[in-house]
Amino acid sequence: MNRIEAVEQYSHAVKLGQKYLHDAVNRSTYPYPLVLDEILDERTLAGQASLGVVNIPADLIIGTRHAGRTAALAGNFMPLLEEKTEFAGKWISLCEAHLSDEGIRDPIRCVEYLGKFYVEEGNKRVSVLKSYGAPTIPGLVTRLIPEYSEEPEILLYYEFLHFYALTGLYGLSFRTPGSYTKLIASLGLEKDHVWTERERKSFSAGFTHFCSAFDRLDTGDAHVSPAEALLVWLEVFPFSEIKELTEPELVKKLTSLWPDIRAIDRKPALEVSSAAEEKAPGMLSHLLGFTRPDHLQVAFIYAFSPETSVWTRAHDHGRIYLEEKLGSRVTVQVYHAYVRDYFAIMEQAVEDGADILFATTPTMLDACRRIAALHKDVKVMLCALSRPYTGVRMYYSRIYECKFITGAIAGAMAENDSVGYISNYPIIGDPANVNAFALGVRMTNPRAKVKLRWSCLPGDPLQELWDEGVSVISNRDATNPGNQHWALEWGTYMLNRSGEMTPLAVPCWDWGRFYEKVILSIFNGTWSALSGDRSVNYWWGLSSGVVSLQLSELLPPGVKSLADTLLRGIASDFIHPFRTYIADQNGIVRNDGTTDFSSAALMDMDWLIDNIEGKIPSFDELIEPSRETVRLFGLGHEAIAPAVEEVQL
Repeated sequence: MNRIEAVEQYSHAVKLGQKYLHDAVNRSTYPYPLVLDEILDERTLAGQASLGVVNIPADLIIGTRHAGRTAALAGNFMPLLEEKTEFAGKWISLCEAHLSDEGIRDPIRCVEYLGKFYVEEGNKRVSVLKSYGAPTIPGLVTRLIPEYSEEPEILLYYEFLHFYALTGLYGLSFRTPGSYTKLIASLGLEKDHVWTERERKSFSAGFTHFCSAFDRLDTGDAHVSPAEALLVWLEVFPFSEIKELTEPELVKKLTSLWPDIRAIDRKPALEVSSAAEEKAPGMLSHLLGFTRPDHLQVAFIYAFSPETSVWTRAHDHGRIYLEEKLGSRVTVQVYHAYVRDYFAIMEQAVEDGADILFATTPTMLDACRRIAALHKDVKVMLCALSRPYTGVRMYYSRIYECKFITGAIAGAMAENDSVGYISNYPIIGDPANVNAFALGVRMTNPRAKVKLRWSCLPGDPLQELWDEGVSVISNRDATNPGNQHWALEWGTYMLNRSGEMTPLAVPCWDWGRFYEKVILSIFNGTWSALSGDRSVNYWWGLSSGVVSLQLSELLPPGVKSLADTLLRGIASDFIHPFRTYIADQNGIVRNDGTTDFSSAALMDMDWLIDNIEGKIPSFDELIEPSRETVRLFGLGHEAIAPAVEEVQL
């Protein structure tokens, strides 16, 4: 009976092999198992290591060590030869053994190179077991270790070697260096923690369940591995939830995350809204099913009290402005998340009927993503700049436009050729602010140098600048116009040797105007015109009225006239701060003076221009309170591991 079944299995496997061969030829891809000898120069190896017997994930066995008779097998290790051949007879006999009580006991022999396996002995055993869908195949493995280099593939592999030494796990495939480190941190484990057998089994059980659900997704033309999808999941949901859900429930939640999962393979288009769209989208929006409500329930989520936080107070002024302007068309509710359980507070807002959430602090990102995934009908906005998540819209302002003008004022008012600039965090968009300020300084004082300091580093940056004799300093920005005491804490000011501060100018936010225009965009239908698989960032500047520049009455008339001219020119899109010759600190020409930077290029700036003295600090240099924001929105945040929290295994 086993013989008959084995013959039938061979016939079935040949059909699978022929189909693979046919499809590969049509795609112009190699149709047979890869041969390691043909793709590896052993002189580039750093060494080898024996791993003993390993349960190898079957889908990681992709080829053979030597050429041999690889033409007998398709690239999926299914046989291609007729049933009467010697190869077929041996295959069928192995299949009989597999079906018997004895089974296939001997492990194959193979080598592992860059996380993939190449068979030295046991091709037919692999073929038989793969034909039955075996998830793993035992093999005696020798690891071939490549020489270390800075190539991304090699960096990623060396990171995997450390991961394997801790976990003993294969089967997690990534393409981006830092992914294994992120996975460990996302599971709540320290980077050098050696996994226990219980932790290994717990993870393997959950990941197997996750892979099964992931395989049921319609991924289209996206090439994303289950491990890459798991990293997205862990940014939003805990690992423990995977094992609690049935497969259909897990598929449903994965579907809600699919736009962000797909972004790994194909970055979604970044839609930067640089000004409010006043015109309604017309009849097409109705034909596509976009609706225009006549009333909205609006929720503001605060991480701090308006009484103690000037940042929250500015947004609260915006909330009051919104209520005054739109009256009965909106119902506004404030939710205080002082205990930092942002998700629970947002869930309460949704349960109370909120149509749109304004999360006013960047560190609310994870909660916003979870709410957006679970409640597709709720509009979610986060006050931060430029993260590629399709379910959460970001909003911030082009404060660099004002920084350019304050730089021009600072350069004109400096008593020597030094101007100070104190920045908060090395986050997305901040180098554009620093560079714009430095360009303004250069315009009015070509000899001046901008001394860059950071409030997120140890020490007292203001004292440092004072000790260096700097007389004009740009510090933090005012959070709302009309602040009567802004010169004491905010903006650009002169500092004399007695320590007295003389205000010069300060950029201001007017969040009320922004909130009003966003709500009106929902009423008139223009919100829906920005929908789809796009990451939407609202980045409005002087022309929108959301940001402004407050000028001191103490400015000399000529300097004030210059500032007013620059204000009008930028607001009317006549003057562009970055349309000029720019070289960075390394002498690289970034602009020859004939072009503009795109919004994406401004957001992603990670360099400083040549009249700046100072550097962008690394994550490890930051003081602890600054790290949460930089971990989420910092330059190069993709390479920063998440904070280690509760162990999830």
